[in-house]
Amino acid sequence: MKVSSWVITDKGLRRESNQDSYLINEDLNIFIVADGMGGHSGGEVASRLAVLGVQDTFIKETTLKDPREKLMKAYIEASHRIFDMAQNEKPELMGMGTTMVMAYIQENKIYIANIGDSRCYLFKKPHLWQLTEDHSLINEQIRAGMLNDEQIKNFVGKNVITRSVGYEREVFPDVIERELVVGEKYLLCSDGLSGLVEDEDIEKILNKKDSAQATRLCVEQALANGGDDNVTVLVLEIG
Repeated sequence: MKVSSWVITDKGLRRESNQDSYLINEDLNIFIVADGMGGHSGGEVASRLAVLGVQDTFIKETTLKDPREKLMKAYIEASHRIFDMAQNEKPELMGMGTTMVMAYIQENKIYIANIGDSRCYLFKKPHLWQLTEDHSLINEQIRAGMLNDEQIKNFVGKNVITRSVGYEREVFPDVIERELVVGEKYLLCSDGLSGLVEDEDIEKILNKKDSAQATRLCVEQALANGGDDNVTVLVLEIG
């Protein structure tokens, strides 16, 4: 099957730099969005180290045939690089880390892996579904039934992440496996989109526009809604 991809990233309206990183490698069939944390320099370093760590693992790792094992190894390698740099080379970046969501396509299947609150959505016209589970304080409290709708709306720690790549040396991503279906789309994004644009509005954009236009309009909508954060949107279309 043919997979087409589009990506746009923007530093937003309130940030001095863009700490998001992304990767599209069609030779390896990997597509990544990472959102760095740890201050001005640390976030940029962590997200970039993460995507390059994954890419290097996929290039070098030729013995592992199980896609899930390959994804696990890639995330662990990425986390080691970030953690070890902070420990041994740049102690001023101690505590840096990154969210990371990625898609890996092998034969007729797609594997989605994630850590943190960068998301992957599935769009199958006319509906949008969130596939990944946020590793965040607010989501843990929602799952535990501790928050009502009003408390969710006013929750103070919406940006608190409970699992990230590199903050601890060992990490284990969630992995989802799906059959590829012609016409379906996958949208990977940092929380600069999901935190500012409601799912139903993302759904409307994907229903009305082609993939290239939808990628651009999602970013534009996040900016129109305040642009408080860096925003990255990556869309995959199964053709």
